[in-house]
Amino acid sequence: MNPHALDSSRGLPDDYLIGKRQAWFAFAMTIGLMLFDYIDRQVIVSLFPYMKDEWGLSDKQLGSLVSIVSITVALGALPVALLADRYSRVKSIVVMATIWSLASISCMFTRNYGQLLAARSLVGLGEAGYGSVGAALLSSVFPARMRGALLAAFFASASVGSVLGVLLGGLIAAQWGWKAAFGVVGVPGLLLALLYLKVRDYRTVELTPELDQATQSTGSTAAFVARALVRSPTMFWVCLGGAAQLIVVSAIWAWLPSFLNRYHGVAAGQAGAKAAVVVLAGAIGSVVWGALVDRAGKNRKRNKLLAMAALCLIGVVVLVSTFGATAGAALPLQAQFALIALGGFLMTCTVGPVSAVVIDVVHPGVRATGASVLSLFQNLFGLAAGPFLAGVLSDSFGLATAMTIIPAAGVLAASFFLLAARSYERDLQRVGTVRMEADDITPAGARKAMA
Repeated sequence: MNPHALDSSRGLPDDYLIGKRQAWFAFAMTIGLMLFDYIDRQVIVSLFPYMKDEWGLSDKQLGSLVSIVSITVALGALPVALLADRYSRVKSIVVMATIWSLASISCMFTRNYGQLLAARSLVGLGEAGYGSVGAALLSSVFPARMRGALLAAFFASASVGSVLGVLLGGLIAAQWGWKAAFGVVGVPGLLLALLYLKVRDYRTVELTPELDQATQSTGSTAAFVARALVRSPTMFWVCLGGAAQLIVVSAIWAWLPSFLNRYHGVAAGQAGAKAAVVVLAGAIGSVVWGALVDRAGKNRKRNKLLAMAALCLIGVVVLVSTFGATAGAALPLQAQFALIALGGFLMTCTVGPVSAVVIDVVHPGVRATGASVLSLFQNLFGLAAGPFLAGVLSDSFGLATAMTIIPAAGVLAASFFLLAARSYERDLQRVGTVRMEADDITPAGARKAMA
């Protein structure tokens, strides 16, 4: 047995699975790829003003260029996570990162909206499953007591990647044209994908006969997932709540540069830089709120969900009142921007905790698959819906009105988290203790055959 295996001889049942140094190396590399995942995904939003001028696109079309990535991520997440759970997390991540980086580079060679939409869909296809597989890897190699904070940091890196994507997109477009931005941000991901081969995996967990049969194919897994959602109300309501809150996050991140450009006359490049500050506030907020939610559940687990519900409602009040003041020009740019940044700090409160809650209530052998269910909900009903719905509302009523309406989705999120709180502690008790071991591989070597 590998000396870093999790067993009673190490004194503590809640320990580092593959050793402390290897676990933190895996964390750093997984965080690094998450940065480029979201740099490639979000670089386009600061390019909207350039694309609207050059190609004459509607807001609905612009929003679709963001949403299509989330749609393909949602559709591909389950089969990718299924393969990762049964074979290799590390190799799956390497393949995914290579595909999305090449797809991002291809965007710079497109000549019309249709070609760009197709290339963006390939970016999403490559990114499908990365969040869930990465979360499963980190959740398994680190002690469970650190899970909420680590996952909050992991998903906060998505916010930082979004910051860099928005910021770099505007700067590169101003210097070399908007198409060049896709190529500049795509190349580093290829290099990091190769380095990821040095990350150490954990041995695939032996499944019960029921789980083994249920995960033989995507179809059987989908049926199993449907049954699991029925059996685990917590997972169902948390998936819905996480998605509803991401409608708010994705819409504001996608449309804030255009909002600042249209209503305050901020130049496109500067608007991207200002929007990046709001995204950065969200990144910081996701870590702060992740730690706070973990602390809230220290004495009673259900308090995690009550804390998330309260934070969502506070965010709704701040954002609706802030964007609602635009029509009457009641707020100057500096004051409104400060309030938007506060709202950005609040609205990412669920990013880490929802993943931790879902992983808490699924079998360790299918953690990536379970996390992919959350990813499907978040991408299809949250990240894809937000930018598109805001674009549709903007075409009909104006962007300021759209930005005022969208944050109300936080009320739905809070309601779902309150429902999840009723079953969380009961669902936790249903998940038995499952033995896990480190995979017996050298960092760059091949996996041993599964026992």
